[in-house]
Amino acid sequence: MIKNSILSVLVILALALNSCKQEPKETPAPLIDVKTFFKNGEKSSFRISPDGNYFSYRADYKGKTNVFVQKVNDTKAVRVTNDTLRSIFSYFWKGDRIIYAQDVGGDENFQLFSVKADGTDLKALTPFPGVRSDIIDDLLDVQGKEKELIVQINKRVKEYFDPYLLNVETGTLTLLYNNKENFDGWVTDNNGAIRLASKTDGVNITWNYRNSDKEPFTPFITTTFKDVFTPSSFDKDNKNIYALSNIGKDKIGLVEYDPIGKKNVKELFADNNYDLDAINYDRKKQSLTSVVWEAEKQEEHFFDKDWEEIKNNLKKQIEGYETQIVSYDDARTKAIVWAGNDRTPGKYYLYDFKTTKVKEVANPFPWIEEKHMSYMKPITYKSRDGLEIHGYLTLPLGIDPKNLPVIINPHGGPWARDGWQYNPEIQFLANRGYAVLQMNYRGSTGYGKKFWESSFKQWGKTMQDDVTDGVEWLKKEGIADPNRIAIYGGSYGGYATLAGITFTPDLYAAAVDYVGVSNLFTFMNTIPPYWKPYLDQFHEMVGDPKKDSLLLASASPALHADKIKTPLFIAQGANDPRVNKAESDQMVEALKKRGVVVEYMVKNDEGHGFHNQDNRFDFYGAMEKFLDKHLKQKK
Repeated sequence: MIKNSILSVLVILALALNSCKQEPKETPAPLIDVKTFFKNGEKSSFRISPDGNYFSYRADYKGKTNVFVQKVNDTKAVRVTNDTLRSIFSYFWKGDRIIYAQDVGGDENFQLFSVKADGTDLKALTPFPGVRSDIIDDLLDVQGKEKELIVQINKRVKEYFDPYLLNVETGTLTLLYNNKENFDGWVTDNNGAIRLASKTDGVNITWNYRNSDKEPFTPFITTTFKDVFTPSSFDKDNKNIYALSNIGKDKIGLVEYDPIGKKNVKELFADNNYDLDAINYDRKKQSLTSVVWEAEKQEEHFFDKDWEEIKNNLKKQIEGYETQIVSYDDARTKAIVWAGNDRTPGKYYLYDFKTTKVKEVANPFPWIEEKHMSYMKPITYKSRDGLEIHGYLTLPLGIDPKNLPVIINPHGGPWARDGWQYNPEIQFLANRGYAVLQMNYRGSTGYGKKFWESSFKQWGKTMQDDVTDGVEWLKKEGIADPNRIAIYGGSYGGYATLAGITFTPDLYAAAVDYVGVSNLFTFMNTIPPYWKPYLDQFHEMVGDPKKDSLLLASASPALHADKIKTPLFIAQGANDPRVNKAESDQMVEALKKRGVVVEYMVKNDEGHGFHNQDNRFDFYGAMEKFLDKHLKQKK
C-alpha cells in the first residue's frame, strides 16, 4: 500500500512537471521591408538541359526576370534572353535550346520563342500579334521528335485553336489538323500522335477517338460540364487511356478507360475526402508513375516503385520540407529538386540518380529567413447552413493571437483553391501584425462535385456567406478585433472584396480590390474570345444576363455602390483580358460621386495581376500604407 502510494505521488509530480513544460515561445519577427517579399529571386525556376551539361534559371535583369544558362561545374552564366519590358515566367528546354513564352503588356496572347544555350540564334517561333500560342505536348522522350513540339494557335479564328508541329530550330510550322469541327482539347499518345480531341456545345463535352493520326475522329463519351472526365495519357500499348473521372460519384478518381469499348476497365485509385488533381506518367518507361492531390497539404500515391523510392529518399535527406522533382536529363543521371514549405519559398538541389545523394545548388531568396516567417495552419469552420469550410490561418509570429487586426483573403478563381505553401502576400501581411484567413468557400475545387455545384449562381450569395462566416468564426475565437477587419483579394477574390463591403457594409474597416469583377453584366461581355465556347457554362454557373438578370443585378457591387461606406483601394492592369479595366473604372466613378474614400492604381504595362517587379513594389507599398491608415489607427 505504501509503495503504491509513493508511486502514485511520483506519477502525479511527473505529470505536474510535464504540464509546466511549455513549447519554446516564438519571438516576434522584426519588421521586414516590403521589397524583401516581392523582389525577383536571385535564381529561380531551375532546369537541367536534356544532355545534362547545363543548368538554366530565371534571374533579374534590369528589374525583369530573364533566362540564364551556365555549364554544370562552372560558375559563369550567360543571359540568353533580353526582355526589359516584361518578366519571363514560362520556359523549358528542348534539345539544346531554351523555349519561352511572352505576351505584350499582360494581354495573354502568348508568343513562343527559342534561343540557343549560348544566347545566339534567337527565333520568334509564333510571331503573330494578337494571337495566342500554347504548348499541347513538348514531345519529351519521343524518338525522332527531339527538335519538335506540338502547339495550338488561334490565328485562323480567335475562338478556336489549330494544332501544329513546330520545329524549334527553324520555326517551321506544319498543320496537324484543320480544326473545322472546333475541337477545344487534344491528347497525344506515347508516340506524340494526336489521338483524342474534345469538343463542347457550351454545357456538354464530347471526347473523340481515332486509332491513328491518319483516321477521322469518332465520339466515344459525352458528359455534362458538371462531370469530370479528363484523359491524361495512353497506356504502354497506346490502347487504353488514363483519365481523371468523377462520373457516377462525388470525388474525382483515377480510371483506366477503354475508348473503343467505351467503358471503364477499372478504377485505379481514389481518395474518400478529396478530388485527385493530376496524373504523372513516365513516357520513357511508358508506365503510370503516380497521382497527386491536395488535402491539407500535398499528397501523392505511387504506382512506380522506382520513383516512390526516389521520393522517399528525398524526404529523408531534406527532412521537414515538401519536395518536387522539377527537371532531369534524358539519361536520368541527375535531376533538379525543389524543396520548400509554408515558411520558405524553397531551395534547389541536385539529385544524383546513381548515388541517391542531394546537394544544394541554389537558394533563390536568401533574404527570406524562415525563422522570421509565420506558420500557415490548416483550419475548418462551419458555414451557417452546415457546410464544412476548410482554410488556412496565418498568425503574426510571437504575438498573442487575441484581438488582432485581421485580413480576410478569399482566393481567385473562384473554381480553384488555396493550399499549404509559402505565399509572399500572406507572409508580408503577417509580418505587419495582421492575422490572415484564407478560406476555401463553396465552389472551391478539390472537395468533390457536390461542394463545387453548391456555388452555382451564388456569387455574392452563399459563397459570400462562407467568407462572412469565416469572419464571425475569428471573432468568436477571440482572434479578431471586430473593429479592425479588412478584406483583400484578387480576381474573384477582388469581387468577393467588393461584395463584402457592399452586402455586409458594417463588417469591414478597409478593403483592397485587386483586378476584381464589379459588374456581372459587363464582365460577361468582355471575356476573351477563346472563352466564348464556354459561355453557356458561365451562364449556368454564374447566371445568364437575360434569364437571370435580376440575380446578376442583385449580385453586382457596382450596381449597389450606394451601400458602400468602407474605405477602398483598387488596383488594375490596363491590358487585363479577363477582368477588363472598365470593371474597376465604373466602381471608382460610382464611389467618387458619393464621396467614399477610394484609391485607384492603374498600371499600363500589366494585365491580370502585376508581374513586373517595380509594379509589385508600388502596389504592396501602397497597400501597406492604406491598411495601416484604416486598421492600425482604428481603436
